[in-house]
Amino acid sequence: MTKSRRRALIAIGVLALWIAGLGVLVHRELFRPPIERLAEAGMRVTPGAQYYAVLQNGQQIGFASSTVDTTDGGITVVDYLVADLPIAGKVHRASARSSAKLSRALRVQSFTLDVDADLAPIRALGKVTNDTMVLVTGGIRGAAADTQRIALDGPVLLPTLVPLAVALGQQPKVGESYTLPVFDPVSMAPRDVKISVAAESMFVVHDTSVMNPATKRWEGALPDTIRAWRLATTSNGKAGFDGWVDAQGHMVRVSQLLGLTLEARPYEVAFQNWKADEASRSDIVTADRDIYEMTAISSRKPLRSNLRELRVVLSGVELRDFDVKGYRQRLHGDTLTIIREDAAALRADYRLPLGARTGMMALFLDPEPLLEVRSPEIRSLASRLRGNETDPRIVAERINDWVHDSLKKEITVGVPSALATLHARVGDCNEHAQLYVAVARAAGIPARMAAGLTYLDGKFYYHAWPEVWLQRWVAVDPTFGQFPADASHLRFTVGGLGRQAELLRLMGALHIDVLSAR
Repeated sequence: MTKSRRRALIAIGVLALWIAGLGVLVHRELFRPPIERLAEAGMRVTPGAQYYAVLQNGQQIGFASSTVDTTDGGITVVDYLVADLPIAGKVHRASARSSAKLSRALRVQSFTLDVDADLAPIRALGKVTNDTMVLVTGGIRGAAADTQRIALDGPVLLPTLVPLAVALGQQPKVGESYTLPVFDPVSMAPRDVKISVAAESMFVVHDTSVMNPATKRWEGALPDTIRAWRLATTSNGKAGFDGWVDAQGHMVRVSQLLGLTLEARPYEVAFQNWKADEASRSDIVTADRDIYEMTAISSRKPLRSNLRELRVVLSGVELRDFDVKGYRQRLHGDTLTIIREDAAALRADYRLPLGARTGMMALFLDPEPLLEVRSPEIRSLASRLRGNETDPRIVAERINDWVHDSLKKEITVGVPSALATLHARVGDCNEHAQLYVAVARAAGIPARMAAGLTYLDGKFYYHAWPEVWLQRWVAVDPTFGQFPADASHLRFTVGGLGRQAELLRLMGALHIDVLSAR
């Protein structure tokens, strides 16, 4: 396996890293009291700011803040996080900011979400009118903004606002649980979320900070003892947020995946100390901090490359909510068999350019947020690679070869955009797959994202790749230059960014035993 291919894998789908690393935006999924009590809770919201250290295994890697402002007309909540994420031997700085305007009943009126990482910055804007949300996604230079209208069954809250509603609606009690609707900015859809009050405890926090003249570092001062409740969430049976919140709805401590923690601290301790340490922080990422290696799953049996068939036993997680069954994947009990597509499966049952546009597969030709199928640059590339060819298999392989040969293989952190990737000509598996899907759709070939695990150097790593429709869904891998992808690709999700985030539930829980490989 070449060095460039080693760099092509990422420890997890980029969005999943964003969610876990920038949890102040998405993984603060605390849940609320009955919705009729939100108006009462909103009247008790007071202005103020909270600050947090972002820690990985006890070492500070970032800073976060949450600011609440109130007016006669409503409430504004601004959340910000910046972190240096250690991935694949390098430190990647990423930042995210959300701003939400609410009514006094804590109902979302509008919000903005900005993410800035290795590649182009991404922005999403949402506005709620009656029972409809207009969501605009943009920020990529040269791309038109994508606008969606999303139907809502009623009022919704954003995940970042739920702590206020939980704590201020009524005092939490251990054993109680609530179910209320949240608009999830990752899946870009409303969903019901259940929160359980799992425990109650006392915490010591500092109200202010003082400079220690001996160490020239800020230290916490005026300690105060507060009561907090541990809130745990599930959505459609899937685990989410797990953290402690005080009576005002402020996070005290939130433990996340990948060894990440948000911990409340005074501003100077949380921010000034982190900035002061910036010059002394090493860019060298040790194995015990590398998210890339921390999320890998060891295999007791070495595998060769370009596998035709792989049989494994999966344990430690409930598989029914994952997309593990498909044409190339057969699940019997906890045993999964993956068989690489043969030549017969690569023969398409339609012809280009219009063959797939009149059938049920036409859905997989449309643009999606950050999948800029109608961009003139994407369409021009697709037209050039298709030429006069009418066989979808030949064109699909041409696109696979072009993406593999044209993109530098580097781990990146951010939300992948097809057009930004085309401009930058660099990325990991997420950028390769996103660009491939956009170009394939523009060429008239139905395509979609898949994500899961693939094998490399004795371990299974988190990975993303495309699937194209010929006469069935066929897995391909422009990152590795495989057409079709070999049997070492274990698919767990199908779909866009929201589905890829489900891979977080596998981390630290999934175990793989290889039965056979050939």
